[in-house]
Amino acid sequence: MTREVRARPPRAGDPYGVGPISTWVAPVLSIVGLLLIAFVTVNLFNYDLPFGIGGTNHGGTGNGGAGPDLTPAPSNVVIVPKEAAFKGSIVYAKGGNVWIQTGDQARQLTTDGGASMPSWSPDGQSIYYIRTRPDRGFWPTPHGGPSHYDLLVPDLMRIPADGSAAPTRLMTGGFTKGQLKYSAWIREPVLSPDGSTIAMVTDAPNPDNSNVVLQFYDTRTKKLRRAGVRETANLGHQDPEWSPDGRYLLYVQNGRDGMRGAPQIMRYDTTTKTARPLSPTGYLAPSYSPDGRYIAATRTSNLGTDVAILDSSTGSEISRITNDGASWGPAWSPAGDAIAFLHIEGQTVDLRLVKLQGTAPSWTVSDAIPLTEVSDLDPASRPDWFIPSDQLPAGQGPSATPAPSSPAASSPAASSSP
Repeated sequence: MTREVRARPPRAGDPYGVGPISTWVAPVLSIVGLLLIAFVTVNLFNYDLPFGIGGTNHGGTGNGGAGPDLTPAPSNVVIVPKEAAFKGSIVYAKGGNVWIQTGDQARQLTTDGGASMPSWSPDGQSIYYIRTRPDRGFWPTPHGGPSHYDLLVPDLMRIPADGSAAPTRLMTGGFTKGQLKYSAWIREPVLSPDGSTIAMVTDAPNPDNSNVVLQFYDTRTKKLRRAGVRETANLGHQDPEWSPDGRYLLYVQNGRDGMRGAPQIMRYDTTTKTARPLSPTGYLAPSYSPDGRYIAATRTSNLGTDVAILDSSTGSEISRITNDGASWGPAWSPAGDAIAFLHIEGQTVDLRLVKLQGTAPSWTVSDAIPLTEVSDLDPASRPDWFIPSDQLPAGQGPSATPAPSSPAASSPAASSSP
């Protein structure tokens, strides 16, 4: 017998009032003001996503993208063109599993499904990711007593990058309150450079009294603590990103401008435990350059999303990497000479790469190189890049991140609120 999945009542732990967790619901649906196609799991995006509807081609270049007449590869296949060449390995998600690509070879790391949002450990030995599993909840309805809900409960997972052992569950989003049973959100785990702390966005351990906000998981004590930073009108946070030296953590504070999302990159100082705006509104998904001086980020506009480079001290945009309105989720190469990002053409998401030639910040940006073709990657899972230290250029690696200046003073478009 088919069970009815009923709408989740708005409450303190469900600030968005979007109902039970499912494969087509995003935590910030209430602020998007957009119709998102139901065939994809959407990240905490709150801007105009560049998803093609009705066979529209974004970009129009045909460089490795899937047009409306091309069929995406099966869920257990990633198509990699022979010209795909880069140092190190990139991790991403496809079809509910974690994949690792090295040059023109891609291998599937997990097989049990439900996996998303993978990221590397700093030493390249492990992959951290979110795995969802089906469960049945029991929670009050807006009109009275409790009712049953079909859930996808997220767990924080770790697996050896070489696949030599089974995944280990570090934390669960399952939540019980007496006889009631529900689930928290857990998203976007990233391990600090010293391996001591996992930053993520979550309303755990008790979604009944928290929004989806920046929190830190101590890998030694197994304890979770809130960063305690401001959120705008209960809209929460997303996209944590550690600086190469671990002193700072970038994250996105979600906001709203009328019916449009107004995301803004914030900079959290782990020493003072305070945060300040870094970018103007309209930027998210930051990725540090290996020297900490620059940030690749997703720039949002009425035309879609593009990849841009910001100054990490002022937050000002200094270079535009794409102009197709269909690219997002950048990952900066640990070698400093390239940026990988997600791109959609037709209705298929693939991975692309541009090379940065010359001296920063006056790079010459190469044409985009396809790293996958018609492979239908998970658009909600940003790629992450690892290169072993013996393959890095001499002198390359984490260095002192520039001290933050006041973005409100140096960038007129930045918000002045902390």
